[in-house]
Amino acid sequence: MPNNNDPKKRPTNRYLKSIEPAPHTVKQRIHEVIFGADTFYGALFDILLFVAIIASILVVSLETVPEIKSNSQVKSWLYWSSWAFTIFFTIEYLLRLYCVRKPSKYARSFWGIIDLLAFLPDYFVPFLGGHASFSVIRALRLLRVFRIFKLGWFQQEAEDLGGAVYRSRAKITVFITVVLVLVTVAGTLMYEIESFAGAENTQFDSIPEGIYWAIVTMTTVGYGDIVPVTLAGKILSAILILIGYSLIIVPTGFVSAEFLAQKTNATSTRSCASCITEGHDADSVYCKYCGDKFD
Repeated sequence: MPNNNDPKKRPTNRYLKSIEPAPHTVKQRIHEVIFGADTFYGALFDILLFVAIIASILVVSLETVPEIKSNSQVKSWLYWSSWAFTIFFTIEYLLRLYCVRKPSKYARSFWGIIDLLAFLPDYFVPFLGGHASFSVIRALRLLRVFRIFKLGWFQQEAEDLGGAVYRSRAKITVFITVVLVLVTVAGTLMYEIESFAGAENTQFDSIPEGIYWAIVTMTTVGYGDIVPVTLAGKILSAILILIGYSLIIVPTGFVSAEFLAQKTNATSTRSCASCITEGHDADSVYCKYCGDKFD
């Protein structure tokens, strides 16, 4: 007979958040706050990070406004605010390296590189010799806005959407191939039509120009910088526009079908301290990628 009074053997519901003991060491506490949003302080940290990202983007954007550039007082305030965000992101990055078991692995990961690029270019300001060149490098900080997708309420949805797109990759590849063939044929045909007619004002002086027109027309962008002048060319343009409208929904249908077909389990935002991976079940005790036990 199983002993249901034993808390270690008591069954748990996988769709409910498992109750785990609070981490004891300082490193474990920092890891719980920074890499997980299942706790109160973890969610609070994610919100604080989100606010810092938006504020830093706002500061960078305001520094490019001509009226603000001419105001020395506001410009100085934005300058020191920018450095405050740089120091904040630097401390956050160092804490992430400190609390994980394999700092080098996190530093080489996708989010680790983005975290590094969020503040590293700022320290090269004195060596760039001008604000214009620095503005280009500093724009890399805007990559941190993608960190908002790591918040708890976006985690599962982002994984589901990414999985649906990945499983549809073969269909999407075939679709893109067909579109490339179609625009190549249409662009070549338009070049032949306009050249054969001998139109005086035609702008289709090469096949690449015709392919460019076909891409712009099929995607229904319609810049209008290159337009046919012959009747046959206008008929082909109208046909290509109608085909473009019908093709817009095709990749959306692929992804939607895969998204509805997949079945997902309840996951948490808890990150493994060893392999820095997420997406574990809410009641998991061991990492499903490296097998290490959670703290």
